[in-house]
Amino acid sequence: MTFIDTHTHLYEEQLNTDEKEMIQRAIDAGVHKMYMPNCDSTTIEGMMRIAAAWPQHCLPMMGLHPVYVKDNYEAELAIVKQWLEKEKFAAIGEIGLDYYWDKAHVAQQKQAFEQQIDWALQYNLPIVIHSRESTQDCIDIVRSKQNGNLKGIFHCFSGTIEEARQVVALGLCLGIGGVVTFKKSTLPDIIKEIGLQHIVLETDAPYLAPMPYRGKRNESSYIPLIAAKIADVLAVDVAVVAQATTATAAQLFPY
Repeated sequence: MTFIDTHTHLYEEQLNTDEKEMIQRAIDAGVHKMYMPNCDSTTIEGMMRIAAAWPQHCLPMMGLHPVYVKDNYEAELAIVKQWLEKEKFAAIGEIGLDYYWDKAHVAQQKQAFEQQIDWALQYNLPIVIHSRESTQDCIDIVRSKQNGNLKGIFHCFSGTIEEARQVVALGLCLGIGGVVTFKKSTLPDIIKEIGLQHIVLETDAPYLAPMPYRGKRNESSYIPLIAAKIADVLAVDVAVVAQATTATAAQLFPY
């Protein structure tokens, strides 16, 4: 079986101690592609280093994460644009809105989100959306920009069934990670409602490890555990989940 991890922060310090072994474990587990979202200008070097070392397996995105949108966001966006002009990226991400950590820069977050969606349309790239406690506002902005060409993922989807329906109606996918394995997660009901064809797999490593590793460091080799839980929810073989989610991710990303 072949899997794709559509969202993993391989460059994070928590993963540096055994980076090569960790990436090889993922490949050995069938996770042949790992897509890395960018955060801000400080994470680019580490991300690009890993992409250069594992060009067939570790693919970079470019974007400004909403948590990193501060007073200097215009300068950060200029750096994003410079990189988009000179290198090949798999997506614009991760971008979006975050009302959990900091609501002091919501207006700037929205401006950054809209600008980066425009770049995604310009460069014909998918978007990978961070929407913590801001799902409906993210949906509304995507709807205002959707011209039939915008595609992407609501990463670590944590909204309601109604919000999931809106995401799918807009032509975007739900990113499902380790949270689906948690006892009180509402994701199983959402997956049953939305269907396998509208979801992709992710870890968000090193965060949100699935059971039985909850609370510990996450890594891309745990993708099969997430797939197994979804297979159980839908009463299908895990190979069906692997095939469907890999096909959806492959259609979404340019490489």
